[in-house]
Amino acid sequence: MEPHTLFPGVGLRAIGGEQVLLCHVTYEPGTTVRRHSHETAEQVMWIIDGDVTMTVGDEMKRLGAGDVVVVNPGIEHELHSENGLTFIEALAPVLRDHVPDADRDLVLPTEATQRARR
Repeated sequence: MEPHTLFPGVGLRAIGGEQVLLCHVTYEPGTTVRRHSHETAEQVMWIIDGDVTMTVGDEMKRLGAGDVVVVNPGIEHELHSENGLTFIEALAPVLRDHVPDADRDLVLPTEATQRARR
């Protein structure tokens, strides 16, 4: 799967189901994602490679490989990676703007799977 350009310098590969979206995200060196929030989604990020300066609310931290961050719904956050970054993120519920081809990349329930859950 080729990465989708979510923002300039940000590549994203996304797969998901009905409730959770899983993404592989890369930042090119020098990339900044400006302050924003996800009003309805919780975001969990696991840094795989590289480093990032991240501001969550009013707290700024420098994070690197192995670090994990949880951003609650509605909390503003900003990221800057001077040297490049790779991380895995989970978002729940699914943010459709992170999925360029929902027909291909989302496994949504069918009528049969909905009946099986009852």
